Amino acid sequence: MEVITRNHSLDALRGLAILLMVLSSSISFGVLPSWMYHAQVPPPYHIFKPELPGITWVDLVFPFFLFTMGAAIPLALHKKLAVQPVIKTAAQIIQRYLLLVVFALFTFYARAWVMTANAGWQQYLLSIGCFLLLFPMYARLPELTGKVSYVIIKVLSFSLAAAFLLYYPFKNGFNLDNSDVIIIVLANMAFFGTSIWWFTRNRPLLRIGILPLIMAVLLTANELNSWNSVLFNWSPLAWMYKFYYLKYLFIVLPGTFAGEWLLQRARQAEKSKILTGKMALLCIASAGLVLLMVNVVCLYTRLLVPNMAITLLLSAFILITFKKMGENADQTLFKKLAAAGIYLLILGLFFEAFEGGIKKDISTFSYYFVCAGLAFLLLMALTIFEKLGCFLPVIRYLGDTGKNPMVAYTAGNLLLIPLLKITGAGLWLDAVAGWPAGGFLRGLIFTGIVSLITVYCTKKNLFWRT
Repeated sequence: MEVITRNHSLDALRGLAILLMVLSSSISFGVLPSWMYHAQVPPPYHIFKPELPGITWVDLVFPFFLFTMGAAIPLALHKKLAVQPVIKTAAQIIQRYLLLVVFALFTFYARAWVMTANAGWQQYLLSIGCFLLLFPMYARLPELTGKVSYVIIKVLSFSLAAAFLLYYPFKNGFNLDNSDVIIIVLANMAFFGTSIWWFTRNRPLLRIGILPLIMAVLLTANELNSWNSVLFNWSPLAWMYKFYYLKYLFIVLPGTFAGEWLLQRARQAEKSKILTGKMALLCIASAGLVLLMVNVVCLYTRLLVPNMAITLLLSAFILITFKKMGENADQTLFKKLAAAGIYLLILGLFFEAFEGGIKKDISTFSYYFVCAGLAFLLLMALTIFEKLGCFLPVIRYLGDTGKNPMVAYTAGNLLLIPLLKITGAGLWLDAVAGWPAGGFLRGLIFTGIVSLITVYCTKKNLFWRT
């Protein structure tokens, strides 16, 4: 039987994305420089200003996570497609979609401040209870798989969750339209991204060709009395699906190519060995990181011409340096990641002037391509560092977080915040925000605790899966 080990660099990128997502939501509100928040909701009042172009590091974390979702699709499905019936695979894709929708609903209403306007210790304890209930709902129980007890545990846990949603007196009542929209988007990307990859896994050009069709609908959706508008606005269940969500396939589907290349490398007989040209590879990886930082800074400060010039120069350096190096399986992987990342990044910069400049909200095509390109380059850098043995403790720690993203995403709202409120320790944490740069330090402490909780669950094999 083919055995493909986990890709630690991809796990690390996922872990980095989810921790930065937690950090961005836990830094002090409104007291830090504007580049510490979403570009279109600047401090001090964080009023949405869709006319503001530019991105910050906060705007990168969600697309980076989407990219890792796309990359994980081939890695997760290649074995299943070889050994199980088509119907079972299709059922698993639908099941994952539904489980993520349930997760979006349950974790949203499990937050104490959603239960009531003035949350007390009872609501915070209930939030902790909901967090613990997620373990029997979503944790893998390999020792019980196939047994009656496994089915009983799952049925009881989901029944309890359903009873909570239907019968708890929420301050605004229970409404299917209210849920965690981030998870709803992920559910749609998991379903459509996986389905499209499945049907195009041997036809990569067709997979690319689907994206202009989606682009056409998005660009013509406002044309009244057109079938494009009808398709864009139609939804059998608007709380579960909107065509609007498919715009993120411009990040997820490119990610599937990264996953295929990682899978190809894992399947090759050539063993990992000490790479030649270590210094050149370190320079390439560093150049990839510099490209990321330069584009974020320059796009935010609107230094568009210098940004394009620096991007072209560093891109040429990366490609020329690769061309001068010898060939082996690892370097072929690095080159593919670099070439895809550079192309998408430059494509995004060519689109920058369209739709009023690059924006996360309302998201632009420049945003999709730039973020996908930067994700490729960051994955390339992490993969090179891992192969060269650089920063391994950091990569492994981030990887342990990335293996359990659902725990990391919910631990803050459903476990840590309630504990801080009940014990009064939250007052100490809030006091940190009064120091110089304390608003950021507060977020770092909060995120660090969330990461420790997640890594602990990973070490104990307490994985949440859909």
